Amino acid sequence: MLLTKNLSRQWCRIGPRGIYGQSLLEVAKGEKDIFAISADLGNSSGLDRYKHTFPERFLNIGIAEQNLVGFASGLSTLGFNVFISSFAPFITMRACEQVRLNLGYMKSNVKIVAIGSGLSMGFLGNSHFGLEDISIIRSIPNIPIICPCDCFEVYKAVEALSKYQGPAFLRLTGAPPTSIIYTEDYEFNIGESITIKEGNQILILSHGTILGNALKAVKKIEEEISCSFHLENVHTLNPIDEKVVNLIKNFSLIISIEEHSLIGGLSSIVSEIITNANLNNIRHVKIGLPPKFLKSGSYEQLMNEYDLSSDKIYKRLIEELKTKNY
Repeated sequence: MLLTKNLSRQWCRIGPRGIYGQSLLEVAKGEKDIFAISADLGNSSGLDRYKHTFPERFLNIGIAEQNLVGFASGLSTLGFNVFISSFAPFITMRACEQVRLNLGYMKSNVKIVAIGSGLSMGFLGNSHFGLEDISIIRSIPNIPIICPCDCFEVYKAVEALSKYQGPAFLRLTGAPPTSIIYTEDYEFNIGESITIKEGNQILILSHGTILGNALKAVKKIEEEISCSFHLENVHTLNPIDEKVVNLIKNFSLIISIEEHSLIGGLSSIVSEIITNANLNNIRHVKIGLPPKFLKSGSYEQLMNEYDLSSDKIYKRLIEELKTKNY
């Protein structure tokens, strides 16, 4: 697909969920083995046009996430590449046993699409927040985890997963309008991180739509003071790219930024890398969501409340720069 600036602006207004549905519709035109199943969230998953175009390759299984995973696993044995979607906590927690055995253990060709990860469900509160989903899926072998940073990367991820054989977890964060990171086409490969901005003083690792807030904060700081940030899009959290490991080894200040609990996500991954490599004299600053039940509110309110807005990230980075005397 040819990406233009106008298309990027249009997609950012639709948001990741809507773009997921459009992306699956697009790839299904060329990949005849694509089958989509929803847990009574077809429209919420952006699949309304898909199910009207390919009614023979769509099923609403109802509010039954455990059945969703089991049925999808069985369907995959008939040669289908099955995409299943539901809200992040439902599909990872209610159906955890099925995900572990049917997907991780049996390696069924099923792609989990977690919609509404992070804080994007806003007023629906803790029952719908996807704060622990990375940590849960990370603990299960054989399931790659992909978290796109903008709407075009959602398309690139769906395109890659349409050709990928085996289970995978696609984590969709953010609420429209989302930040635009990419305005031109680029090469996307599962397991290969992407450099957004080259730098040699401070390493920032991020994933999901929160990366847009990190980029805004970095640009604002670099306009004000002389400081060089390296910003890396770690869109694949499992397996982690060896490039990310090497980057961590080359910086003394590393900042991880994510819309996930500080337990079990990118923050934990970076800490594990530092510990396993016996790296000394590295300061790791963790910016993410506190491991507790959170407030309800609009997405914008919550991002500000929990210090993930671009302004709050900017202030936190400035504090760290003062500590390091940059």
